[in-house]
Amino acid sequence: MSSQAPVIREAGRVPVAVFRVAPVGGETTWSLMCRIAARYGQEPGWLLAHWQWKNHQPRHPGGPARADAEVLLDRAGRALLAGLCRVDEETLGQALPSWKHGEEQFTGEQRAGAVGALWRVGGTVVGPVAFGCRLCAARRSGQAVRVVRYAERWQRVCERHHRWQLDADVDHGLENLDLCESPEVAQAQRRWTGVERRARRAGVEPAEVFGLARAVVCRWWEQALGWGEERIWPARLHRLAGGDAGGRFWWWHAVARDAVVFPEVVAVADALLDSAMEELAWADSGREQIRPRSTDGAFCRELGERVGRPWLGPLVAADYDGPLVAGWLGTVIRRRRGIEDPDGRGQDPWWVSRERQPVSTGVQLRLLAERENGTISWRKAVPDSDRARLERLLDEAVQMLSDVHVHSGRPVAEASRNLLRFLVRGSEILDRALLEAAHAALEAGVPPQFVGEWGKIPADLVEEIAQRGPAADD
Repeated sequence: MSSQAPVIREAGRVPVAVFRVAPVGGETTWSLMCRIAARYGQEPGWLLAHWQWKNHQPRHPGGPARADAEVLLDRAGRALLAGLCRVDEETLGQALPSWKHGEEQFTGEQRAGAVGALWRVGGTVVGPVAFGCRLCAARRSGQAVRVVRYAERWQRVCERHHRWQLDADVDHGLENLDLCESPEVAQAQRRWTGVERRARRAGVEPAEVFGLARAVVCRWWEQALGWGEERIWPARLHRLAGGDAGGRFWWWHAVARDAVVFPEVVAVADALLDSAMEELAWADSGREQIRPRSTDGAFCRELGERVGRPWLGPLVAADYDGPLVAGWLGTVIRRRRGIEDPDGRGQDPWWVSRERQPVSTGVQLRLLAERENGTISWRKAVPDSDRARLERLLDEAVQMLSDVHVHSGRPVAEASRNLLRFLVRGSEILDRALLEAAHAALEAGVPPQFVGEWGKIPADLVEEIAQRGPAADD
């Protein structure tokens, strides 16, 4: 049961509706309830005690209420809300995607005369939830209030006001991004309409095509930090951050990711639906004659051209475990050759395994906070490629030190010499592992002051590590 009660209530009676508050298309029911309360100058809790709640309001870890919370109502609860906003139930049913969800979850256990309601997280009810455009809300209602609505990630651009509408499942304090200096993002949304039509003609769900393309491009997004030739994304990221991401680069890198990569996601989706691209992939594989895939294949070269990066092809081809090569390409070629999928997923090239799906913004921000607070382990702070090398160095040092035998029965001078040699060599390896770990942590975005403090490394040496890079292996 919710502990919140309305500010104005008389003998359990619902306040008489004075204002009409129309729903926004795709809006969550909870968003509409918040706007009703705001229209009367009240906090959202003003209305809550008029329903019998079966559970508690969803909150983020640490306390704040989730903006993407959703409310499911029984029949009496829907009638009550319709009266409060002075909009008929048929109109509300057309505008609110969750309007009739969850009816079966209400039973006769409620007290007599009560109207039922329960809380859910919006993403588990209908789909992705995003913040609406406040300028659109102000234009419709005269109030610049927050609107939360269901919107797929290819529906996030408000072209009227040049805004990108961010996911509402994270408490980061930002709702929209300004696209005025990045018109290519809005252009990509217009292009997606054609891609969606092509997907349906091909008998593929557009959401599956978008999901694969997004997984491919988001993987590039993480790898692009090491691409010296990449110029497009950094410039776009800084524009969306208001001109300069500055000291909050990693925060913006997480929050603005989907907006920054959206044009490339649409381009990749369009390319993968092109039968000519599939033919290039088939030719690169040797057709019926199996041969090793070249890092200079025609498919990857063409894909790089289509996303405006002619140099990208070899980098794409070398990502053997990514959702493109191991997923789409592998499935297309196996299907052509009549080979069964080793994962048992059939011959669906658009399926993306869980481990290859993009990490959510919320997870990225949580890891970033852990790094800043010094609570994240080095194994999570460094890339997989660096982690294996560091573990090898540490294992070598441990093995070397474990081979030392002080009481070997040899003369003291000889035993001492061998012991000191082992210790010196072991300390050299440990020192190198320390420098490697420091470099990897800096590359992963850990602030230099933390790296110096944790590793007891002088500030001038930390700066040198950042500029020079890790020491080469012997």
